Amino acid sequence: MEFDHDLQSMQEMRTAVKKANAAQKKYEAFSQEKVDRVVAAVAEAAYDKSKYLAELAVEETSMGVVEHKTIKNQVGSKDVYESIKNDKTVGAIHEDPANKITEFAYPFGVVAGIIPTTNPTSTAIFKTLISLKTRNGIVVSPHPSAVKCTVEALKICHDAAVQAGAPEGIVGWISKPSMPATTELIKHRDVHVILATGGGGLVRAAYSSGKPAYGVGPGNVPVYLEKSCNVKKAVKMVVDSKTFDNGTICATEQAIVIDQNIKEMAVRELKNNGAYFLEGAEKEKVARLISPAPGKLNPKIVGRPARKIAEMAGVDVPPATRLLIAEENQVGKDVPFSLEKLSPIFALYTVDNVDQAKEQCIELLDLGGRGHSLSIHTNDDQIARMFGEEMPVSRLMVNTLSSIGAVGATTNLKPSLTLGCGSYGGNITSDNITTRHLINIKRLAYGVKEVEIPKPSASTQNVKENHKEENDVEKVISEVLKKVDTDEVDAQTVSAIVSKVLQKYQ
Repeated sequence: MEFDHDLQSMQEMRTAVKKANAAQKKYEAFSQEKVDRVVAAVAEAAYDKSKYLAELAVEETSMGVVEHKTIKNQVGSKDVYESIKNDKTVGAIHEDPANKITEFAYPFGVVAGIIPTTNPTSTAIFKTLISLKTRNGIVVSPHPSAVKCTVEALKICHDAAVQAGAPEGIVGWISKPSMPATTELIKHRDVHVILATGGGGLVRAAYSSGKPAYGVGPGNVPVYLEKSCNVKKAVKMVVDSKTFDNGTICATEQAIVIDQNIKEMAVRELKNNGAYFLEGAEKEKVARLISPAPGKLNPKIVGRPARKIAEMAGVDVPPATRLLIAEENQVGKDVPFSLEKLSPIFALYTVDNVDQAKEQCIELLDLGGRGHSLSIHTNDDQIARMFGEEMPVSRLMVNTLSSIGAVGATTNLKPSLTLGCGSYGGNITSDNITTRHLINIKRLAYGVKEVEIPKPSASTQNVKENHKEENDVEKVISEVLKKVDTDEVDAQTVSAIVSKVLQKYQ
């Protein structure tokens, strides 16, 4: 008898959590040296399979570019490893002799990892590495459209970990994912923290699970080409970034905001770099393809090449076309080009000055990218700093590719495939998620200050005695009134008599 898919999914999840929980209890006793040996082995195994996993991901999802996904896998393995290899995550991790405080790390337990279809293998590798480095187990729920490649990445990580001495089952997964199983996973009593990278619904579910959770928001990233920038260099970076893996990274630029002073030059450079400008009926056709209903992105365009998207919309473009651009002057759910498109499609906005640029960027972020990222190309450090201070984002990339700069490939930001949006985006952190988010810290603190605890004063004692007397008077009055005719004797008279009697005998 063959079981229902959802039942199989649920049972597989429960089995994986049970194994990971048991394995984690053993793994928690590992020394820093043994943990580091496991993490190094996993990183090396994943790095060696970067291209293979990229090919699997593109074949299964039809999204992105093999060469670019290879780079993402390398960032998720080697770059992440290099950034965490020296982190202390076992035992005493910090001592402050002057203040007599010692900090000890301890793991959460089992991590629930939610993986998106846009970056399936790189995110799986990344989450496994930071979980293992912090002595946590992990159970992953892949996206249904990227199951095979995600599970293959996890198997590579698991086998390398076990060969390096980790307990069997320390890395688990659901090979037949379903929404009920994923929902149950993040609520399971033996899951202790959630790393949710995916759609808004899953992130909200993670935050509503009653567990500690790290979720991320959408990234409707504006890029501002300020008039002082090196236009030729800036435009090449923007195009290379936008077309990287066909726009599937959440930190990829979504709308270009250009100063009027440099617009003509910028448009010329965009065309020189393979941009095709849509006008009239062509713009309307692509707009309908981007968003069939207000505010809703058509998943069929995500991660597809520009020429393929044009073909889907019924628009003829030159063979060398790398991205599609439409000029816009409005922002809203009913303006498809202003949405986060996760594909090589740009909206282009023209502004007269920096103040207009700020307003335009904020309007775009308010549509769906608050808290995530913003990119600026400028040679004026004061303008860059002003944007850094005033924009409602958690990271602002200057003169680099936003897509891979935000994840740490071209900047010194912490290499990460999960980017927090802070309170701007309703997230618990604005950081690039890494090992420090998956450890708890307990503190050993010695007494260093002498404190004299004062004894109760006489006035305090008198207050207590007076309060007791008042209670006694009220009690006696109540008893008297029960035994007399209240029409002839009122409570005020009885109270005065009782008070005099009590004073006489004190």
